[in-house]
Amino acid sequence: MFKKILVPLDGSELAAKILPDVATMAKCMGAEIILLHVCYFPLAADMESLPPKMEKTAEEIVARECALFLGQVAKDLQVQGVKATQQCVEGLPAREIIAFAHNNNIDLIALATHGKGEVAWILGSTAEKVVAHATVPTLLYRVVEAKVPELKEKIVGMP
Repeated sequence: MFKKILVPLDGSELAAKILPDVATMAKCMGAEIILLHVCYFPLAADMESLPPKMEKTAEEIVARECALFLGQVAKDLQVQGVKATQQCVEGLPAREIIAFAHNNNIDLIALATHGKGEVAWILGSTAEKVVAHATVPTLLYRVVEAKVPELKEKIVGMP
């Protein structure tokens, strides 16, 4: 049975699609959901060239947005009767997710993935890195977005 479920969120709709099912699981098990957002600045080298005051302001804005976003998600879960807390950290997403789970006695990491074929195989997605290196069970929730077929009128050559 899981008592502490870590749900990494990046602010995307895709990542949030796991929430209803994880909330149901948490209610059944009496588990706590810990929402985690990893702030990743791939252009950190560019930020170093900014004046210190601007760099600090940018970090404060990101931290405030993170707190607001995760706070709202936690509040929505709490309304559903689920104990939820949030944490925002900075670093490389997969590395920080794995470290957070290890350092906070997490029982399960639950995250959504789109499973996008060849590019993910070559470069490796965050979800794949977490699955490969986490020391706790990991639940991947594959989000499949079906494309609606075009209407006959819109197909070239059709009257």
